[in-house]
This record gives sequence, structure tokens and C-alpha cells, in this order.
Amino acid sequence: MKSFNILLVFMLVIVSCKDKKSTPLASEKSVETVNYSTYGNEIQSIGAISESEMWNRYKHLEVSDTLTSKFTATVTEVCQAKGCWMKLKLEDGQEAMVRFKDYGFFMPKDIVGKEVIVNGKAFVEQQSVEDQKHFAKDAGRSEDELALISETKKTYSFEADGVLIKQ
Repeated sequence: MKSFNILLVFMLVIVSCKDKKSTPLASEKSVETVNYSTYGNEIQSIGAISESEMWNRYKHLEVSDTLTSKFTATVTEVCQAKGCWMKLKLEDGQEAMVRFKDYGFFMPKDIVGKEVIVNGKAFVEQQSVEDQKHFAKDAGRSEDELALISETKKTYSFEADGVLIKQ
């Protein structure tokens, strides 16, 4: 009888160690891996807010206010001279003008339409006519379009220390 019990325990151990083919439980959903290209400081995608939530934050900022933020948005325009700035879509047809901390890195010129995550400081500024013309020229605007710029403009700006571009 003692031999039989030992044999039974041995068989149970072997059966329980067999490789089981199982399907994941509902709580074990697979996580989609998203690849990003990193520019500037290495940042994580976790904690980024949406473009609409960022727009709600911008609406409460006054000129010269600064707010540390990380948000996801779609690129609408990139400097075609060097990639030294980009514009990101916000809600209600608004855009955020993104420049890069200490002129330390640049964006590829062909990322219009791509989703990015930017980390840094959001602020509102009155952009001079001279700066508006400079950025319009960098974007490839015609002389006729440059001539139409004649007043300062309230601009939603962002100084990024790190950017992720979704691949």
C-alpha cells in the first residue's frame, strides 16, 4: 500500500508539471506594443494627456503663465528649414507652437500627420510680427502670405525637452 501511495504521488507530480496549452484569461489581455522614436530627453508615454485636455489647460493660461505638461497630439506643420519647430493640433482648430529646449534637437521634416508625445512647458505668449514672419518663411510661405502678417498674435506655445514620435 505504501508503494502504491508513493507511485500515485509521483504520477500526480508528473501530470501537474506537463506543459499546458491554455488561452489567456480575460484579465490577461495582451498589451499592444507601440514603438516610438525619441528626440531630446528620454521620456515615457505613460501619463500623457490628450490634445483636448491640453486645450482645456491652455484656455486657463494667461500670457507669461507656465505649466509643466506632457500631451499627445498630431503634427500639423514642421519647420522645413531645419525641423527646429513644429505645430500640433489642439481642439477647436487651435494649434500649439512647439520649440525645443536650448535648440538642442530637431524634428524630421516629414512627420506631418504623425502622432507625437511632447514633454515640457506649456505657455501663452504674444508673438511678434517679426517672429510670425520668420516662422511663416521657415514653413515655406510665399512673400504675399508674409506681407499679410501685420499684428501681434496670441500663441499657444510649448518648449519641449523630449519628444516621442509614434512609428
